[in-house]
Amino acid sequence: MGIKNLIKKHDTQNQFKVLIESFRQIEYAWENKLDISSSHAKNINNIVVAGMGGSAISADLLKPFLRDELQIPLFVNRDYILPKFADEKTLVIISSYSGNTEETISSLKGAVKKGCKIITVSTGGWIKNFADENDLPCINLKEGFQPRFALGVSFFTLLRILQSIELIPLQEDVVNEITLLWKNKGIEYSGEENIALKHAEELAGFIPLIYSSANFESIGYRLKCQFNENSKLHAFNNVIPELNHNEIIGWETFQEKQLNAKLITIVDNDYHPQILNRFELTKELAQKSGVEIIVLKSIEKNVKVRIMDLIFLCDWITYYLAVLRGFDPSEIDYIHELKQRLG
Repeated sequence: MGIKNLIKKHDTQNQFKVLIESFRQIEYAWENKLDISSSHAKNINNIVVAGMGGSAISADLLKPFLRDELQIPLFVNRDYILPKFADEKTLVIISSYSGNTEETISSLKGAVKKGCKIITVSTGGWIKNFADENDLPCINLKEGFQPRFALGVSFFTLLRILQSIELIPLQEDVVNEITLLWKNKGIEYSGEENIALKHAEELAGFIPLIYSSANFESIGYRLKCQFNENSKLHAFNNVIPELNHNEIIGWETFQEKQLNAKLITIVDNDYHPQILNRFELTKELAQKSGVEIIVLKSIEKNVKVRIMDLIFLCDWITYYLAVLRGFDPSEIDYIHELKQRLG
């Protein structure tokens, strides 16, 4: 059965179209009204973004994206409780696509008790209502997506917030470049033959092990989570150089019958020279054990564009792997069941 027929059979919510039109999420985020001012950035020592799943990964990606521009620490909080250091000099951004994420709601209540400066981001729900009742800024996200398929609107909303409160320089040029890239790549990856589909076909029947640098860890983690939710598949990620001090030993006794795995390496020319050396040596040692390796690398000139280029490619790979495996990329039954049983 051809890929188009598999998509028609398994993609019940037409995530194929959502991916093709992901660039429109960036346009929405960049044109959306933000009712906030630079006063939110006055006298703050750090930023905490509270969120889970797709709403949290956008904040993770801000770290490599703004590595050379953001002057204060940014912490991503995936918990019910805010870190102890959060206080009146902390800007807490409450990020929940649904507006009903229980861990994030708990963090919002904690931020109010601690006297933190607060900005909320959601499509509505409990968080929107609470923000309106307590005169807190609430940035409205575009509705109609599953959170993991809404990274364009979530990430670029967070980026625009930081720009609007003057914590980072203007980002218009690079945002326009990424928008055009996603538009063109959407056309490319939706074709009958493309690199995303090719990698998905290579991964069918295997468990992905994902290696990135510490700086690009959020890209590896995003890919891991997309394999989990979209492809309905276990996947694991780790980072160099840390894994060279522990996990690399596992390759000494690697046997395909015990772990039917393929290694995905996320590589960038801007890595520290020793990191690049470590990638090559790790690749050689893994290959000695007989594992096949897929290298993901962007050739774009700007590192920010390369980050979002890789993210978009990874989303397409996991989408195609879902339909190749006979699964609906939209379905997340166990997550829904867990939430229901937790009440």
